[in-house]
Amino acid sequence: MCSRYKEDRIQGGKEDEAKNKKTCKYVNLLELMAVSMLAGCGQKRRLVLISRSKKESAKIGVLVADVSGEEAQGFRSYYENYIADNYDVEFSYTDALESAEDEKAAIEKFASQGCQAIISFSSSDRAQQIETCEKYGVYYAVASGVLDDQQYETYKTYEHFVGQVGPSNETEFEAGKDMGAYYKEAGVSKVALYGAFVPNPMHVYRVAGVLAGLGCTYGGASDMDAIVGQIFQDQTVDLSKVAGDVEVVAYLQGYGDTTTDELNAAIQKTPDAFISVGMATTFFAQSLNEAGISFSDIDSFTATNETAMKEGKLTYLSGKYSSSIGPVFALVMNAIDGNVIRDEDGNAPSISQKYLVATDVETFDKYYVSDNGDSPIYDKETLDNIIGENVTFDDVKTLVESK
Repeated sequence: MCSRYKEDRIQGGKEDEAKNKKTCKYVNLLELMAVSMLAGCGQKRRLVLISRSKKESAKIGVLVADVSGEEAQGFRSYYENYIADNYDVEFSYTDALESAEDEKAAIEKFASQGCQAIISFSSSDRAQQIETCEKYGVYYAVASGVLDDQQYETYKTYEHFVGQVGPSNETEFEAGKDMGAYYKEAGVSKVALYGAFVPNPMHVYRVAGVLAGLGCTYGGASDMDAIVGQIFQDQTVDLSKVAGDVEVVAYLQGYGDTTTDELNAAIQKTPDAFISVGMATTFFAQSLNEAGISFSDIDSFTATNETAMKEGKLTYLSGKYSSSIGPVFALVMNAIDGNVIRDEDGNAPSISQKYLVATDVETFDKYYVSDNGDSPIYDKETLDNIIGENVTFDDVKTLVESK
């Protein structure tokens, strides 16, 4: 029942019902004409907005490789418990994806289910992910890690690639380097190194950074590109290639590839620190706490990590806050609503984010509390500044770089 009809019916009584129904039809006709005129004047996006709001919520599929890590769980909670409560959107998550074939199949399934966009936290084969989304006309964005430079150059103008927001590979390297330098300055003489998921690009760059920060060379190389290139070629860290004042007494690669015996063997070598480039707090915290070995992680500001620093031996956390994935959601929603954001050269956005570092509970809590519960750093009021028909690349870039 239209609002004009309801108002007249209340004021005029039942005897005016027929007359008011006629008025209602007239008002509806005018509204229909107005929408048609807007569409005729090129207001395509406005028509899309009206149509979607009347029919169904936006549907976004999410690709995930890690479903158990603290960072992954924090990201999921932000999307499902905050974003979905504040925007007209439905998220569908995959189980843990272990291969490029799994990723492709998941995208095809999401497309068949009517998802309009894919947000990726999985990186087995991002080139194939983009090409699959392009094939099915589904928007695609990277929310964890980034494409390498060559991949970005290849796909930056693809119609359905809407961009990436997160630490660049150079930022990943610097995060690892700062962590390695922290322990070197603390006076460690021997460390164990956990590489998380090599050859995942972001983990490779972090590991290379740790070695550089410790003052070590790898295969005689000390610069980022040379170390990274060798680790990719080796598909691991070959300890025989590591040289420097700080001894790397053990290297563990990836949960699932690392056995309890290997972890215990590393602990038996009594390293001064266990340096991890991801997920140590998820898998190894209890063992390291019991052994009294100081450890680090590149992860996220979560309650479990807070406990690990407050009550355990976590002494260094380089992390992202859970709502740091808010801008990627904004890019996707803009695309779904007809405003595909492009930079001044017509390319999909590639915007780097910084890491935050805590080496004490007070600093940790400052970051954790400010991004927790119903008031995340990227709350609705903040995101509304970069979601809308008039939003530009500069608007998004400025906001991201201010956080």
